[in-house]
Amino acid sequence: MRTVVFVLSALLIAYISYDTFTGRDFLHNVAYMRFQFWMCVFFIVDFFYELVFAPDRRHYLRTRWLFLLLSIPYLNIITYMQLPVTADEIYWVRFIPLGRATMALAIVVGYLSKNKVSSILASYIMILVAFVYFGSIIFFNAEHGPNPDVHSYWNALWWACMDTTTIGCDIQPVTVVGKVVSVVLAIMGILMFPLFTVYVTSMVTRVAQAHRSAPGEPTDGQ
Repeated sequence: MRTVVFVLSALLIAYISYDTFTGRDFLHNVAYMRFQFWMCVFFIVDFFYELVFAPDRRHYLRTRWLFLLLSIPYLNIITYMQLPVTADEIYWVRFIPLGRATMALAIVVGYLSKNKVSSILASYIMILVAFVYFGSIIFFNAEHGPNPDVHSYWNALWWACMDTTTIGCDIQPVTVVGKVVSVVLAIMGILMFPLFTVYVTSMVTRVAQAHRSAPGEPTDGQ
């Protein structure tokens, strides 16, 4: 199931990236709309499958209810019901299934790590990388044209990396969407660096303890 989640997420990222770079109208792309609908259906099935086999179903619902909300095919619902939404709002809705997939993969990465601190760090790195890429895509879609400093996607990616590290960049957002993404990426960077510091401190402490307890090393009082 996790492998299928990974493959579907990669394909959806490819779809969104291609449509963004080419300026394609994804709402009229029948193949894309059908693909993301069945992807959401699979996510919903995966949610209830894990719920059935969860040791503590109440705990699973309390900790994973957001997974179910992110698995709903909102884009298909909006299109089918012809709800009055703007083009920018529609574009943001496209990323909802990817949010669900990113969270699920981050948990899987965490399970693969034996050390708790390393597990948290690996999960945060995956989420951070996803935010940087998605942020750069959204920023490029919003700023390309209105912003004379955004000539290509690589300008947007450079901006996203610099904004996440809180170093700053000479490219300044001029649209509302660009400014919102700027705040979100900066917050993610601020949350990430303290965790990295904790991980490095923990690793140095473990190495020092292992060195002191190594055979043949003198102990205190000898």
